Amino acid sequence: MKTVLHKADARGHANHGWLQSYHSFSFANYQNPERMHFGALRVLNDDIVSGGKGFGTHPHNNMEIISIPLEGDLQHMDNMGNSTVIKQGDVQIMSAGTGVSHSEYNKNPDQPVKFLQIWMFPNQENVTPRYDQITINGIKKENEFYQILSPEKDDEGVWAHQDAWFSLGEFNNTTTSYSTHKKGNGVYLFVLSGTVEVAGETLSSRDGFGIWETNTIELKIDNKASVLLMEVPMNF
Repeated sequence: MKTVLHKADARGHANHGWLQSYHSFSFANYQNPERMHFGALRVLNDDIVSGGKGFGTHPHNNMEIISIPLEGDLQHMDNMGNSTVIKQGDVQIMSAGTGVSHSEYNKNPDQPVKFLQIWMFPNQENVTPRYDQITINGIKKENEFYQILSPEKDDEGVWAHQDAWFSLGEFNNTTTSYSTHKKGNGVYLFVLSGTVEVAGETLSSRDGFGIWETNTIELKIDNKASVLLMEVPMNF
């Protein structure tokens, strides 16, 4: 078993006034050769956007882009004709493929929007761009992980062009475990809130922890905690 710990206060940080962005991996002006990616997981940005502000139209290609709102309402528009609002309890994915342009704005002028922006290398390039969005409130479970992304179109959650599985979990004073779906995959845990013990480490809010070369991960939660778990191939 191998592990890597990324403490919350060791992340990259960009202050653009209207945007506070915390980078678990190298992004824009934050470049750390020891934090380029975790397997197929390339970007994990923890963003806070001021009221009415946002990202103007910009391009992407050959990347799976997942957005998970944590608070507030995020307005999305793209050149595929999509104009939607995503909010807490939603998950959005774009397969950029051959190329897509989009914008993201805080829909509300009087409150911030907080969301995770996640980029993942695809397992095939130059696919036809696509967009999907789901509400996950109906699949939430107590004290166990529930799946929000997989490689299968008919599976629970959104699907991606990658042998990856994402899960969320809200826990209270319990122990739980997670087993990987595919040999050679690793798991990156990101603690949204609370405290979690895993593989001898105590993780707090916004800490990240990668673990690989093992099939099963045991977690202990003494109080309340919310965790995002991202299982991805490691051969990238």
